[in-house]
Amino acid sequence: MEIDLGKLERVKKSSEEEYKKTGSIFCPYLKKNVAFNARGLEHIKFKGRNKARSKEDQYVRLRCLPLAEKIIALSHTLQGFQERNELVNVKRNKWTHEMQSVAYYEFIAVIQDVRVRVIIKQIKGGDPHFWSIIPFWKMDIYGNRQIHNGNPSVD
Repeated sequence: MEIDLGKLERVKKSSEEEYKKTGSIFCPYLKKNVAFNARGLEHIKFKGRNKARSKEDQYVRLRCLPLAEKIIALSHTLQGFQERNELVNVKRNKWTHEMQSVAYYEFIAVIQDVRVRVIIKQIKGGDPHFWSIIPFWKMDIYGNRQIHNGNPSVD
């Protein structure tokens, strides 16, 4: 699927404006507010530091971004959970990389005929924040959904 750059820029601009207005959403499962901060928006556009996602991947994720708010607000059941130690940026007196325990919560829903997986990230001792939206999931050879089909830190 080839994406027109003008189309991508329009979707990016409107999605970013709406995202910034969100602030935070209460998640019934976590019983906490989930922040919609710059980390999540950056992750939608980049896989890692200086590793941009493809135009097609960005476009699809940005188009699905408004669904993330609805899914988080309605989620009473957790579909997946991973906890791992990762190097994360932490601000002490200055920004440093530190090994921290990071939890990833996965919520799956079908809204407006679109299957999406929303990932919320929480660094130990910190508040949860929106991390990613993935507009579909893969099936294994037996026809079962693969919720953990990779590393949620880069999904």
